[in-house]
Amino acid sequence: MFDAQNKYLNYLTYAAQSKSLTEAVRTYQQRYQDNPPPGFDIWFEFATNRSVYVLDEFNQIYNDLLPFRAVPPAQLREQTWEIVSNPWNEISGITIRQGKASVQENVLPTHRWMLEGVVHIIDSFSQHLPDMDLAFNLNDESRIALTQEYRQELQNTALNNGFRGESSFSDWKDIPDEPTTDTVFENWSFSNTFHEWAAQTCPKDSAARKNTAPFSRSQLCVHCAADHSLGQFLANWSIAADPCHQPDLANLHGFYLSPAAFKATHQLRPVFSQSKAPGFNDILYPSAWNYMDKVVYAPTDASTPDRPAFPDLPFAEKAETMFWRGATSEGVSAGLGAWRGMTRQRVVHMANNLTGSQHDTVTLLLPDQRRPNSYTYTTIPGSSLKALGLQSDVHIVDGIARCGGRDCDEQANELGLVGPADFQSHWQYKYLIDLDGAGFSGRFLPFLQSRSLPFKAALFREWYDSRLIPWLHFVPIDLRLHGLWSTLAYFSGMHGMDAKGKPWDWKGHQREADLIAESGREWSRKVLRKEDMEVYFFRLLLEWGRLTDDKRDELGFVLSR
Repeated sequence: MFDAQNKYLNYLTYAAQSKSLTEAVRTYQQRYQDNPPPGFDIWFEFATNRSVYVLDEFNQIYNDLLPFRAVPPAQLREQTWEIVSNPWNEISGITIRQGKASVQENVLPTHRWMLEGVVHIIDSFSQHLPDMDLAFNLNDESRIALTQEYRQELQNTALNNGFRGESSFSDWKDIPDEPTTDTVFENWSFSNTFHEWAAQTCPKDSAARKNTAPFSRSQLCVHCAADHSLGQFLANWSIAADPCHQPDLANLHGFYLSPAAFKATHQLRPVFSQSKAPGFNDILYPSAWNYMDKVVYAPTDASTPDRPAFPDLPFAEKAETMFWRGATSEGVSAGLGAWRGMTRQRVVHMANNLTGSQHDTVTLLLPDQRRPNSYTYTTIPGSSLKALGLQSDVHIVDGIARCGGRDCDEQANELGLVGPADFQSHWQYKYLIDLDGAGFSGRFLPFLQSRSLPFKAALFREWYDSRLIPWLHFVPIDLRLHGLWSTLAYFSGMHGMDAKGKPWDWKGHQREADLIAESGREWSRKVLRKEDMEVYFFRLLLEWGRLTDDKRDELGFVLSR
């Protein structure tokens, strides 16, 4: 937590140092060794009019787009046309012409709301954009997995290309109406994707590339977690989901075990996605799910007519419980038991079904009863966990989804099912665990906005990840979940008996939990608003408009002398 506070102070200086257009241009030039795109002055005015806090830190955009600078503009446009013209790809387009965005006609009906939501975001600034066509991933899963060698080659080429001059954008040609059947994408749905796709994005000497033997789901790979951990606790969120040092992740998330919809390519293609797994080269953009309030933080009290009361009480008045509700939507378990490795199912098992068997033991960092102000890792039977006073309410809702064969009944028997709960009921509880599914988490932003403390275990990363500091704005949890109980115990406290039968009571760190919950709440109101989504997307599309312009080497905003 101390390190997180220092990191936050450094981020404040890096993200928001510019106080004028002149300073913003010079900051851009210093960081990216190039001129900003045309329209940067309009973007800056747009951002400042919305009281945006983050004006200088857009490294995610720079890194996402860097490989595309090695591809000629005409080829980028042609690739966009090709991938949106084949319905099998499950990628649909948005066209921007003369300052107006529209959804192309070939979008799947079930996903039309998503692209209409994207258009709604773009409408707030579309009059300032050049003409362009954009290809949006309709699936949750990531799509573009370049080998590490290929990506490095592209980046080396890209860094030799600079942007100059003050020319205006060129015109675009329209996408042909005729559908195509050509595709560069391969269908790996229902297959283990780790070694063929995630591992290939890593260096040849990485553990992921060298170790092709499957890891057992029942044994903890301690050295796999060591690079990003402090004991059981997740210390480095930036690399916590990186597959390169963690070959055991092949069996610990549904995206790798058996994704429901995985159509990917090792070739660079301009695909915009709501989230992506580390190593993938999709272009991130703010999801319409959050912008369109598909899931919203909206606590209610007794004065709200015709609705049950779900107030967001002060942290100290909430139930001392870790809460989660969700579906088995992380991946498909088609009859071979893949569900046993999926993160969501493992959390439910850990919360409800731990036994006294050896494979269900739990190791906790506990106060050392012999030495004051000291802690020691202690292993106990899983069946003894609840006796320590740790409380959880973690369940699968309604029915088992994305299953086949015996896996349907086995999951229902093992995990148990409960009825749906009003989303606003979350605010009753102190600790809210967030688990991504097949892609990004739709509920994490509402969790941050609340007075509860979010725990987050996630493979996928989103446009805003660099804006949030773990252990300051939320509590990170390793995908292996081996530190979950120690993390909850640290904040919640415990009670028990020592070896001599003497009772002990550990009060935990409620003040720290409250501080993180409030810090995340306040910060999200500054940097994760709908206005921040608009500003991020506006800057992203100005950069993309330049990249796809035939005169891009001549395009750049420069200050008048």
